Amino acid sequence: MKNEKKSVLTDTFGREHNYLRISLTERCNLRCTYCMPADGITLSPKSHIMTYEEIYTIAKEFVANGVTKIRLTGGEPLVRKDAALIMEKLATLPIELAITTNGVLVDRFIETFKKCGIKTVNISLDSLSASKNKSITRRDYFTKVYNNIQLLLKEGFEVKLNCVLMKGFNDNEIVDFIELTKEQPLQIRFIEFMPFDGNKWNMEKLVSLEDILKQVYNRYDISDFIRLNDKPNDTAKNYQIKGYKGTFAIISSVTNPFCDSCNRIRLTANGHLKNCLFSTTESDVLTPLRNGNPIAAVIKKAVLAKKNTRNGMDTLQKFKDPAFHNNRSMIAIGG
Repeated sequence: MKNEKKSVLTDTFGREHNYLRISLTERCNLRCTYCMPADGITLSPKSHIMTYEEIYTIAKEFVANGVTKIRLTGGEPLVRKDAALIMEKLATLPIELAITTNGVLVDRFIETFKKCGIKTVNISLDSLSASKNKSITRRDYFTKVYNNIQLLLKEGFEVKLNCVLMKGFNDNEIVDFIELTKEQPLQIRFIEFMPFDGNKWNMEKLVSLEDILKQVYNRYDISDFIRLNDKPNDTAKNYQIKGYKGTFAIISSVTNPFCDSCNRIRLTANGHLKNCLFSTTESDVLTPLRNGNPIAAVIKKAVLAKKNTRNGMDTLQKFKDPAFHNNRSMIAIGG
């Protein structure tokens, strides 16, 4: 008897969703300006946050519906006291497990990562200047984070550095970041600044894909500039400088969205599904779960409701319209 193909969560545009991003907490040990308002956010009551058993149960339902990759995010996922237990539970599922972290606590979890089969670690680092990092994160952890990046490389992990670019702040460091890949097998990921509640977004701060490539063309010979093949469902456009050990990529959510191949769905720390990073509506799966009701129908309905492009922001004009920005702060969504 042949094994039946597992059903995959598919939206009305034919996009299959096999990648779940789970936020473990709304809390963080940094206060990044693009991620949260200066005066913080109102945190969900502890009783509203998913327990590790609930995270596992919901994740298992997603896996039964075709999810093959889970990434843990936050807030900062590693500040959660039972973070190691959650990783160990999820590692029993037939998935690829990955994590996005600010890197501050990574050294405490190296063995847990290995035990759970985590091979890829994404770390947020927006400047190679300690003073700039202190300014943007409102905390002084640059040296700790940089040392943890080196530790991960030494221990054989694939490390991706996420750098949110903002005009007049760190856009003069693009080449400096790329030069890190000359001797280190890092992937630098430049991310266009995106609008979320309280982060004072505007187009004037945006460093676009075109702006980034201009700097690259000015610094490197065109014959040494390699456009790499992107992976299926990749959010990034990938590049490499000839002879360099690492690579760099550009995530252009604003100027060149990648919605056509999106395979992602997000689960917030308080158990709500967001079918798009920019979605202003959510689907509560935690309440029906706690009431003993099936959640598969809720999940499928959420995926079917997904819009074609950035929650309906299919033009830059709409993207600039504040009416479309009625969203959570990034810290409460999950990276």
